[in-house]
Amino acid sequence: MSFQKVTHFFWFCSGAHGPLLKRLPTETNKYVAIGGTVFFTGIFAALAAGYALYTVFDSMVLAMFFGFLWGLMIFNLDRFIVSSMRKRNNAWSEWKMAFPRLVFAVLLAIVISRPLELKIFEKEINRKLDEKKIDMMAQSKKAIQEVFPEIQALELKKDSIKSETEKVIAFRDKLQQEYDFERFGTKTDGTSGIVGLGSNARKKEQQLDAAQKELTEIRVLNQTKLDTLDAEIRRLMLLKETEFAKRAPQIENFDGLAARLDALHILTQESEAIKLANVFILLLFIALETAPIFVKVISLRGPYDEMLELKEENVHVYVKEQSFKTKKKSERNIQLYESEVFS
Repeated sequence: MSFQKVTHFFWFCSGAHGPLLKRLPTETNKYVAIGGTVFFTGIFAALAAGYALYTVFDSMVLAMFFGFLWGLMIFNLDRFIVSSMRKRNNAWSEWKMAFPRLVFAVLLAIVISRPLELKIFEKEINRKLDEKKIDMMAQSKKAIQEVFPEIQALELKKDSIKSETEKVIAFRDKLQQEYDFERFGTKTDGTSGIVGLGSNARKKEQQLDAAQKELTEIRVLNQTKLDTLDAEIRRLMLLKETEFAKRAPQIENFDGLAARLDALHILTQESEAIKLANVFILLLFIALETAPIFVKVISLRGPYDEMLELKEENVHVYVKEQSFKTKKKSERNIQLYESEVFS
């Protein structure tokens, strides 16, 4: 592409009238600069929208297509804003005319800069999203646990059954110790202190056998109860895991545009450096978006503005002349008609 074609393209981007600019070489660079700013603002808008839409649709094709459309729309709006401004000899009037365009340009800059900020701070945002996902999983597990209070109740029943068995075991062990002390002649409050298998030892042995039998029966009975409780707990745990499995994909997919914007907001509150960087990026895009308007407002009235006003005035005079001629012709036709009808 030749330099001349690039120049004409940027003239088009600035909304200037190309044939008129060809006659005014001193105005060429100014409108090339304005057109370049408008063009690159559209490019940045397309990139920003493409990235934002990619986080929404997770499709490169859709993101590129709609990003291109958004960039084209922003380009067309900027081109319209710049081309609709006219240089007059009244500075106050020009600033009043530029103010609503400046407000609109600032809004466009905010919209364009936000997705690019998400891309610039992508690593920090991903870290914050991972922390959020971990917190959401913990909250989800806690919520599911509250939905299944039976599991905790069943665990308490198991502990109670185990405690009952342990008491019987402790009683059996106590009798075993007394029996051993009685056989070996150890003197205690519950033993005679006589060595050998006397009447006291046989009595202790009978008590020990009865306790052992009771322990065996209780163990069998309680084990049956424990097996039943374990089966019920496993069933409830399976339901619990199934419920969590339903929620897990939603938590894993917590990566949309709204989530990233929220993460960026949190980061700006936590980190002063990110907050300052965020502000300066926004100011950069505001400067970029409003630059063509400021150039048009603060620049001196040039030959292009004079020639453009002359062209517009010629059109205005031509329309006024044609309107006057049409009106006079209509009046003559009416007079001629009246003279023919009423003569």
